[in-house]
Amino acid sequence: MSSTLSLSASQRHLFDGVLLRAAQKVAEDEPTLGVEFPHVTRPDGRWSTVPASVSAGYTGEAWSHGNWLCGFWVGLLLAAWRRTEDPRFLTWARERMRLVAQRADDPNTHDIGFIFESSAVPGFHVTGDRWYADIALRAADKLRARLVNTCSGSYLASWGPLSDPRGRCSSAIDTMANLPLLYWAARTSGDGSYRLAAEAHAQMTARAFIRVDGSTYHAVEYNPESGERRRGYTFQGAGDESAWSRGQGWAIYGFVESARESGKVEYLRLAERLADYYVQRLDGRQVPPWDFDATGDDARIKDTAAAAVVSGALIELGRIHPQPQAGGAWSQRGLAMLEALARDEFAYEAEHRGLLRNACYSKPHSEGVVSATMFGDWFFMEALCRAAMPGALQPVLPAPRF
Repeated sequence: MSSTLSLSASQRHLFDGVLLRAAQKVAEDEPTLGVEFPHVTRPDGRWSTVPASVSAGYTGEAWSHGNWLCGFWVGLLLAAWRRTEDPRFLTWARERMRLVAQRADDPNTHDIGFIFESSAVPGFHVTGDRWYADIALRAADKLRARLVNTCSGSYLASWGPLSDPRGRCSSAIDTMANLPLLYWAARTSGDGSYRLAAEAHAQMTARAFIRVDGSTYHAVEYNPESGERRRGYTFQGAGDESAWSRGQGWAIYGFVESARESGKVEYLRLAERLADYYVQRLDGRQVPPWDFDATGDDARIKDTAAAAVVSGALIELGRIHPQPQAGGAWSQRGLAMLEALARDEFAYEAEHRGLLRNACYSKPHSEGVVSATMFGDWFFMEALCRAAMPGALQPVLPAPRF
């Protein structure tokens, strides 16, 4: 039995108004972007932009993620069409999808899941056009091909060509939130190998990434033969052993999706354990610091993108939970987080072109530290649609029997 999401009249009014204003901002920005895509906002509130064609790869010893955010803009266009039914948004989404589609053949990154789960997948759901589905399946093939088989299990390598040992041995907690593309591909194509790859990765992540206290590592280096963890470390957290809040959010999101798709109660319990840790560290707040273990002035830097990821995940956790009371509690917690974002962090003003203020792309790299981020805006809109327009961007799948 799953719980039924119940919005108050004030929440429904708030969410509907935010969805409308978000659509207006997206419509204002689209004609100004040329062939590039929003990335993070600058200090003056304007978007910095990057072409979709910038792919992931090594430049010497330095790794670049490329433009892994381009698909999110397509998703915002589709969400805007759902709210307004203005046909311009469908035209823009298809034109943008043509620019993003080239990344479906990128063999070097797990972020291919983010790119196409937010663009081609809802594009297919919204329009029924098989062209979108074919693009998403091409991308899923590339993600599935990143599976590294070891003596103790299999994991998806996150970065770099698999021929490069630096990439082959490494995985990131972010990959959990890329798994939905594989689950969608299995449902759409009938090919169970996509699901097997996703579940294998979830099982390895559960063993290697989660600390005793329920927090998570950002990244793990495996022994690619034995599958043993060599070390846990970070690129975007405050330290290798710290609790990077967005990483915790990626883990919660990915295990909720895995629980729904597999019907395995262990994933449900794990999602709850990860969420319990996150809520405990919030200590009464609705928006986390960028890292729960940051100190000094850094501890005051928030990450609304992390809050957006977690709010949507908890709404879904509540929907699929087999116990109505527990499910209702998780959904209401997710709604409270989403309401706080919509009420306190949404940028209604024209000067700020992003949707959510106070996201933090990467504090260690001094990039987008107090800004809007394209991924934060997407997960915010996805959570709003889950709450106020169920089924708008993806079909509402039945809750499994755990």
